[in-house]
This record gives sequence, structure tokens and C-alpha cells, in this order.
Amino acid sequence: MPNSYFSFKKFTVYHNQCAMKVGIDGVLLGAWTTVENVGNILDIGTGTGLIALMLAQRTNAQIDAIDIDIDAVMQASENVANSPWKSKIKVYETALQDFTKKTTKQYDLIVSNPPYFINSTKTPSIERTTARHTVSLTHEELIENANLLLKQTGRICIILPVNEGLQCVEHANKKGLFCTRLVSVYPKSNSAVKRLLLEFSKQSKDKIESKLVIEGDLRHCYSQEFSDLAKDFYLKL
Repeated sequence: MPNSYFSFKKFTVYHNQCAMKVGIDGVLLGAWTTVENVGNILDIGTGTGLIALMLAQRTNAQIDAIDIDIDAVMQASENVANSPWKSKIKVYETALQDFTKKTTKQYDLIVSNPPYFINSTKTPSIERTTARHTVSLTHEELIENANLLLKQTGRICIILPVNEGLQCVEHANKKGLFCTRLVSVYPKSNSAVKRLLLEFSKQSKDKIESKLVIEGDLRHCYSQEFSDLAKDFYLKL
């Protein structure tokens, strides 16, 4: 998926005094996830805090953001501290498995842009490997732990590549979670689908399926549907 310099209309993601380059997966999830009647949110694998900050801009909910990587936690904490929403977000350095064991909270909404390569060659960088591969949190563990942390009326929203996403839907079904929304994301109208935006619920509902095209024929010439989705967050789109 393409990357873009991402700037909130009210806040820009910063680290070491320079704007950070942010993957579009996080932007999609943060803009697509519905937040109506949500009082508290858990962001799993928060990274720079991008999704937590986007959701904080859209709702009055209290947000817990967790990550196992200390550098990510430091970046997210810095970004939150420099934002207008620092009173809404708490950042924790912890693995999801440990967080699940220790917390007594249950959440209205759980979001995650998780590691997505299950079986592939690892990268030389430890940080990059942790971010991109399921070395510390498999998708099965993500679903199982999120299910334990979710209120009976709550929702889980994630973004994954197609194969991993379909596997995640299958595993979620086995754990009593229903896929209630599925969006197939295409980089361009003539390309293959690259990502799935997925929403899960403990409540059985008819699944709503749709598709989203990111760009037109020209690079960085975004489609109207993507512009409508993300316009509240980009300074220029």
C-alpha cells in the first residue's frame, strides 16, 4: 500500500522534531472505524499512536494504547503529549497477553493494525521485524485476547492483507465472533485487492461488504471515496 505524509488538521504526528511518514493502513483504520456510543477504546500495537490520536479526534472516549516496543511507546507518548487530546489517551508498554491478565477493564471498541506477515523471511531490523511479523502476537492470540477484553456489545476493528484477514475471520468465527463489516481495499481500480478492513462483534448480524479504491490512475491522485473518508485528517488531500 502507498505511504503518505499524514497531518491532522489539528495535529501532526512528530518525532525528533520532524513529521513522521505514516502508512496508509493506519489512516484507513482510524478513519473507517465507527465510534458512535463508544466510551472506552483499546488500541493494540499503537506504534506512533496514530490510530489512537485519530480516534481521540473523533470521539470523547477514553483510550488505552499499548505496545510491546519501548521506542514505539516513547514515540506514541511524545505524540500524545504534544496533541490536544492528551487527557484522553494513556500509553502503556506491555504485551497484549500480559495486559489481558492484569486489567479488569472491558472495552466498547478494540482496534489494531497488527503485524501481518505470518510465514516470511524476517528483516534484519529487530524493530521492523516486530512491527511486520507475528513474532510476539499471532493473529489468533490477538483475536482471543481481544475477545476477552471486549464488552458483550463491543466491536473489534482491524486491517490485514487479504489472506491473513480471511484466516482471521475464520478463527474469529470459532471463538464466537461474527464479522459484521468487511471492506476490500484496492490501491487502484485496476489492481488486486490488497487489504481487508474487518469489524467483529459478539452479536450476530448480517455482514455488510463493500470496497474502497485508494487512488485513481495517477499516483497520489486519490479517489473521491478515499478523500471523503480521510479528509478530516489530512491538511491537503
